[in-house]
Parts: sequence; C-alpha cells; structure tokens
Amino acid sequence: MREELFATTRGGKWNKFWPVWCSHNTVSRHICLVTYRRTKKMERTQIKKVQDNRKTEEDVVRLRREIGLLPAVSFIIGTVVGSGIFIAPKGVLMNSGSVGLSLLVWALCGILSLFGALCYAELGTSFTKSGGHYTYLLETLGPLPAFLRLWVEFLFIRPAVASYVSLAFGRYVVEPFFAPCPAPMSLIKLVSILGVTFVVAVNCWSVSLASRTQVTLTFIKMFALVLIIVPGVMALAKGKTENFQNGFELDSITLDRLPLAFYNGLYAYGGWFYLNFVTEEVINPNRNIPLAIICSMVTVTVFYVLVNVAYYTMMTPAELLLSDAVAVTFANRALQSVSSVIPVLVALSCLGALNGGFFGSPRMLFVGAREGHWPPIFSMIHIRRHTPLPAVLFLYPLVVVMLITGEIYQLINFASFSRWFFIALATLGMLIHRYRFPHHPRPFKVPLAIAVTFTVVCFFIVGLSLYSDPWNTGRSCALTLTGVPVYYVTIHRFWVPRRLRNIFNYCSKQLQILLEVAQQEVQTY
Repeated sequence: MREELFATTRGGKWNKFWPVWCSHNTVSRHICLVTYRRTKKMERTQIKKVQDNRKTEEDVVRLRREIGLLPAVSFIIGTVVGSGIFIAPKGVLMNSGSVGLSLLVWALCGILSLFGALCYAELGTSFTKSGGHYTYLLETLGPLPAFLRLWVEFLFIRPAVASYVSLAFGRYVVEPFFAPCPAPMSLIKLVSILGVTFVVAVNCWSVSLASRTQVTLTFIKMFALVLIIVPGVMALAKGKTENFQNGFELDSITLDRLPLAFYNGLYAYGGWFYLNFVTEEVINPNRNIPLAIICSMVTVTVFYVLVNVAYYTMMTPAELLLSDAVAVTFANRALQSVSSVIPVLVALSCLGALNGGFFGSPRMLFVGAREGHWPPIFSMIHIRRHTPLPAVLFLYPLVVVMLITGEIYQLINFASFSRWFFIALATLGMLIHRYRFPHHPRPFKVPLAIAVTFTVVCFFIVGLSLYSDPWNTGRSCALTLTGVPVYYVTIHRFWVPRRLRNIFNYCSKQLQILLEVAQQEVQTY
C-alpha cells in the first residue's frame, strides 16, 4: 500500500528522502501529508511566477524608455551642432560665390531642415518603431527601398559622416600645437581615431551615460556659439559692414555649383532626424518628439545664421576661403585673449556630434536585423548594459577605414547624394501612405504644403548634384545599387549555400557568447 501510494503521488518514483512508514490504519494520515506537500509545491510555483513577472517589468533584457524632453532636445542640438558650422562655411562660400548668397543658403537650409524635421515628426508619431529612415521606407514603400537605405547607411554614409566629424575633432585638437605651421595629417587622423574609440566605448557602456554625455556636450557647444556670436554682433553694431557691401555679386555666382553649396549647408544642419532612430527609447514620444524637433531646429537655425554673420563681420571672404579651421581664424581676430579656448570648445562640439551619431545610427541596424534584413546578431543587446553592443561595434572598423583613406570635403559630397535621396523617398512615402491609409492614427500631422515642398526640393537638389559633381554622386549611386543583388540573393530568395549558412550561424553563436548579448524579451513598440 505504501509503495503504490507514493508511486502515484511522487511521479512514479520512490522518494528515499521521504520515508513514511505506515500501516493499513494510517493511510489517511499519509494522504493528508501528500496533499500538504502538493499544496506547498503549488504555493512555491505561484511565488516563482510572481518573481518572473517582476523580472519582466524590471530586469528583462530590452531597450528602456529613458529619454525625456530635455535629453531629446539636447540629442538633436548636440548632433546637429557639430563640425559643420565650423568647417562648412568654407564650402558654402566656395560654391555659392558671394557673401549674401551664402547667408541666404544658410537660412534656406535651416528652413528646409525644419520642414524635413516636421515631416519626420509626423512619421515618428505615426510609426512607433525605432530605426528612422529604414522603418519609414519599410512601412510606406516596402522592403527593397528600406534594405537599400540600410545597406548604403552602413556601407559608406555613416562611416563617411563619422569620419568627417572625427577628422574635424582631430584637426581642432592638433592644429593649435603646430600653429602657424600645418599640422601633420597622420597625427590628426590618430587623434581622430582616439575620439571615435572614446565615443564607441561610452555608447557600449550605458545608454544613460551616453545621454548625460550628450547633454553636457550640448551646453558646451552652445556656449562656444555664443562666444562667437557676441563679438561679431558687437562689431557689426559699431559699423563694421565692409564685407557685406556688394554681397550679391552676380558675376561670381555659378548655378552649377549651387547644389554643392546646399549640400555643405544641409550637412551642417544634418542630425535633425536622429531622434527618430530611438523612438522606442523616448518617453511619451507623441508629445516629446514634435516638441523637441521644433524647439531644437528653430534654435539651431537662428544660431547658425548669426554665427555666419559674425564670421563675415570679422573676416573677408578670401580669408575665410583660405582657412581650414574657420572658428580658430575667427578667434585669432576677435577673441585674442581667449583664442586658445576656441579650438577646445570646437573639438568638444565635434565630439558631441560624433556621440549623437553613434547613439542613433546603430538603432537603425538593430531594427533592420530585427526585421530580418540584417544578421540576427545585430538585433541583440547586452544582457546587463542594455545597449545594442553588436550594432555599435560594427560601425567602429568601418569608420576607422574610411577615416584613414578619405578626404574631408570629398566625404560630404560622396555621402550626401544617397542620404538626401532616401530622405526624399521617406517623405514621398509619407505622402503616399496618407493617400492610401487616410484613417491611420497620426498624433502629429504636418501641413501638406510643407511636406510637398520639402520632397520636391530634395529631389531637385539630388538631381542637380548629378550635374554638379558627377564623379562622387555617380559613385554614391553605383554603391547604392550594389545592394539590389544582395537583397534578392540573401533576403528575397535566400540562395545562400547551406555550408556558408552553417559557418555564419556558428560564428554568430560564438559572438553572442563572447559579447554576452541576447534578443529582446519583450516588444518595445
């Protein structure tokens, strides 16, 4: 009787740790004991479920919503205000041909960037996934344009842009030590690599650390802009206006070079779309994304125009064209007592833009891998740090290679064609999605005239750039199209040999173990 009872109640096995010696007269007592143990086991199971639920809320592996309104504004301003305003004035003036037209280009680039930012505010509140351009192309125009955007972003756009900013960082750190002689380019590139390494380490370590770093660097770079604006405006108020006379010299205007002037200006405003890369990490995105975009872009446009007015007040156009570090030349003229501080502030400004880029762009790769358009290892996050570690680390060698081999002004034209072409496609997709799905929830809706104007202007600039700089834009277009066969072979049809798949899966598994990363355990959109 004893063995039959416990064979039934203990899963078919005799439990030597529970010896119950009984007779036929004590069977009911043993049944009560077994019932008691079953009850205790059920209680332990319920406690474990409660603990698991608590883990789902607090300790689960996922990206968390930690970006409020102030970090969001700092994220956009800190990413936009980087090296562009300190280097691009030379490119804008060189391609526009006159002081007046260059100032007009800066103002129009600010307005155009604001229009684009408003369009992306609608997209960011309509589609709650992170990923920016990639997500919006996927949701509105389909998988092929989205994959091409992902392909071109990490093949050369992101490495080119990060190389441009890091080279500016290295130049402003190194050149003061060698003035008035030119600084060795190898040393500039070495310092640039060190800056990239620091930013990658911060973004791998913690999302909150990267966010706090961005806020701090944003306040520093705004102080740098104020330090440039104040003496320039004061000199202008005192009547120093000779550089603005004959501001629109029609003989020096070259319409075929004008798109390149807009590219340089728009690059300086580039970064207004980075908040859309981290939508899943923004607190109350329906409110904070539009507010952050509007506040930051209006502020940046006003500051940029005033900075350029200050430049032209203290420097002649010829002096500006001869300078590779415009802000340093300005400081030597207008701020001699604190001229040594300006390169440090500009370098920190470049570091902030670099940090914003490395914070936002890996999220596009992360979402692309999550959607099946990139290897799954890149859709994983660190189990303790909660950062997209593989996606951040993937960018590092690409940036270093581009930094060593690229030239600073060619990089802008090389990357701008594909970047603006896909931005135009994204806003075109937004208009098509409005027409096809008029009842889709849109918490923020941009006026139709703004969306159409921005889309048409973007396509016009992209088309005209093929005439202005056919070599760089042609290479950019060709590299974009190389993603088409890759898409059909690896995603659409998946014709990858089994042996190659097995090797790739083995390498991915080893990388996952080495980096201590895992897939998200809950959906965050």
